[in-house]
Amino acid sequence: MRTVSVVGIGSGNPEHVTVQAIGELNAADVVFMLDKGDDRESLTDVRSQICERYISGGCRIVTAADAQRDRDAAEYAAAVEDWRARRADIYERLLTTELAENGRGVVLAWGDPALYDSTLHVLAEVRARGTVSFDLRVVPGISSVQALAAQHRVSLTRTGRPLHITTGRRLAAEGFPAHSDDVVVMLDARNAFSLAADDDEIYWGAYVGTPDEILIAGRVADVGPRIVAERAAARERHGWIMDTYLLRRTSGPAQDADQAGQPGEAGGVGEAEGVGRAERAGGAG
Repeated sequence: MRTVSVVGIGSGNPEHVTVQAIGELNAADVVFMLDKGDDRESLTDVRSQICERYISGGCRIVTAADAQRDRDAAEYAAAVEDWRARRADIYERLLTTELAENGRGVVLAWGDPALYDSTLHVLAEVRARGTVSFDLRVVPGISSVQALAAQHRVSLTRTGRPLHITTGRRLAAEGFPAHSDDVVVMLDARNAFSLAADDDEIYWGAYVGTPDEILIAGRVADVGPRIVAERAAARERHGWIMDTYLLRRTSGPAQDADQAGQPGEAGGVGEAEGVGRAERAGGAG
C-alpha cells in the first residue's frame, strides 16, 4: 500500500526542519508540491531549497498548480469547503498517477500540519473517496506561533491562564474573549487587534523566518497604526502576506502582572524563524 507523509517544514527558515522531517524526505520516492502561482513564487522557492538542501537521494519532485479559493465569496465556509474539494481532486490524481502502489510520498506543509493547515483535511477526504488507498503519517513541524514567540522572546502562556487561538475574522466579530487574556490571532486581514484596549500588548510578525521578516511589539495604542501601515505596504510590495500575532491583555478578568512579560524590540527586521498563513493582496487570509 502507498504511504503518504505530511511533513511540517516550519514557516520559512530551513534550519527549522527537524531531523525526523529530513529522514522522511530521504525515505520518499516522490515529494509533492502545490504551486500557488507567480505572485507567491517565493513560497515554492523555499520548499525547493529545503528539498535541495536535505534530500541526498534520487526522489522525484512533482509540482502541480494549486486550486484557487474564491476570496470574495459571500459564504466563507462554503468557499473553503469548495476549495478543499478541488484540492482533494488534485491530490487524488497525483497519488493515483505519480505514486506507485507501494511507493512513499511526502506532502510538505507550512509550519505544523496540525495548526491552521488544510492538508490533513484534504487528504482525509481523498481517503474517504476510496479511489486510492494509502497509509497516512504526520511529521510535526515548528509552527508559526512557536516561531513568533521565539523571535519576540516571550512565552505564549502565563501561570494558570488559558491560551486562545483564533482568526482575525472571529476576533473582529466576537471581540477579545472573556475567558482568556492571551490570544494568538491568525489570518487577520481586518487588523482586528485595533479593537483591543490601548494598554493591551501585541507581538506581531510578518514573513517570520524569511529575509523579509518584520517584527513589531508594544502597546496596541503605540504600535497599532504602524502595524496597519507596515502590513499594507508589505502586502503591496510582495502581493501577499504571511503574518500572525499574540494579543495580550494587561488588565482584566485574570490579569497577572508578575507573568505579563515585556514586549520584544519594536519593529525592525529580525533574525529569521516562522509564520502564519499567506494572504493575497486584496483578499482575506
